[in-house]
Formats: sequence, C-alpha cells, structure tokens
Amino acid sequence: MQKITVPVLHQKRHDGEKFAVLTAYDFTFSRLCEQAEIEVVLVGDSLGNVIQGRDSTLPVTVAEMVYHTAAVKRGNDKALLVSDLPFMSYASVDDALFNAAALMQAGAQMVKLEGGAWLADTVHALTERGIPVCGHIGLTPQSVHKLGGYKVQGRDDDGAATMVADALALQQAGADLMLVECIPSALGKQLRDALAVPLIGIGAGPDTDAQVLVLHDMLGISQRLPSFSRNFLDQHGSILEALRGYGEAVRSGQFPSAAESFA
Repeated sequence: MQKITVPVLHQKRHDGEKFAVLTAYDFTFSRLCEQAEIEVVLVGDSLGNVIQGRDSTLPVTVAEMVYHTAAVKRGNDKALLVSDLPFMSYASVDDALFNAAALMQAGAQMVKLEGGAWLADTVHALTERGIPVCGHIGLTPQSVHKLGGYKVQGRDDDGAATMVADALALQQAGADLMLVECIPSALGKQLRDALAVPLIGIGAGPDTDAQVLVLHDMLGISQRLPSFSRNFLDQHGSILEALRGYGEAVRSGQFPSAAESFA
C-alpha cells in the first residue's frame, strides 16, 4: 500500500475509489491494519467504551488520547493516522490548538472533532496552522446527553438541512475530511453530493466515499454489535483476514448492505 496522505484521499474521491477506515488503540492492532492495507486508522475516543469499559466517551482525557496515539503510530507507517479530540478539549480555539498540538506531536496526522457550524472558527484556526481536520456530524457521541441517547439523526427535513449546512460550513473553514454517523442512507448520499471533500460514513448508508467501523465491532467481540456493523471475523476466520475482508468489502461497495443501513 502506498503511504496515505490527505491529497491521496482527495484523489481517491475524484477517481471514484472508496477507502476503508478502522479504529485502533494499540501497537498490535495498528500493525495488523497496516498489513491489511487499511487506508485510514482512527484513534477514537471510543476507547472509553471498548478499552476502558465506560458507558460513554466523555471521561476520556487528552493524556489518554496522546498515549494511545503514540502506541498506534509505532505500529503503522502507511495509513493516515487520525486522532479524536476528546470531550471539552476544544471548547475554545486556544484549547483546540493546544490539545491538537499534543496529539500531532504524539504521531497523529489529522485531528477529528464533533460539531457543526459553530466549530468553523476552530477548524479555520487549526488548518491555518497546518493541522488537518476531520469534521464529525450526525450522531456525535460526546453530545449523547443532549441528544437523549444514541439515536439516528437527520430524519426530518429541518434536521437534514441543518446537517448539510453544518458540513458545508466546516468544509469552507478548511476541513479536509468529513465523518457522518447514524443517518438515513438518502441523507448520506445528499451529503456526499454536496461536499467536495471525502465523506466517511458509519451507519450512513452505502453512498459515502469511505466507511469506518469500531475495530471491536467488526471483529464481533463487542458486548453488543451495532445494527450497521458486520462480524467479519466470523466470515474470515482470522483477524488479519477479517481486516482484509472488511477493506475489500468497503472498496467494492459490498459493505454496508441495505440491512446495515438506515432508511
């Protein structure tokens, strides 16, 4: 696999080539992702759930994200490494700059943050200083208490229109990637058509430029498998072949199916 950079992903979108994204939290799984030629590795604050056993991502700290980012970086030289800015670590522009710098110094090549148009100034400040940004819209787990749970977003016309406006505002501010979580498939296609940057989906239907899953979900070892995920380990028999199978299914458009998407 070639070394994956932001321009490489933009070219893939231009050429109509899908790419695969997976979470990883340690050296061993990061190395396996590289061997499986997964294009983007995300050090997600989902580590709060799947590694720490917490009921949300909110308790995850910047120090913990730095620790796991450094471990993942040591296992992977080819994939683009994206790290989450955790809850309230980007409450102000200054906070975002300080904490993003810590993640980048640990090995991240891009940071991801959750929210809509209100983050435009923050995204602009980060990208102006050479820090690539991935926006995260739709279901934003750091806002779980405000949203009232992990619910599909953008089902009504107003919600869908706001989401498209948020995505465009973040793109205009300089975001190089966009991730959208738990929305109807039709809105996933609408967002993909509206944006110029690659769109990564999780529970967002088959029409996005890429798919991302939590590693433990796609291996079927989470306590509860989300309806939009698939147990690739059960299909392929070994972890490495499961990772390869996931990547191939994403690139060929075989994942997600209609049953793994929201109407």
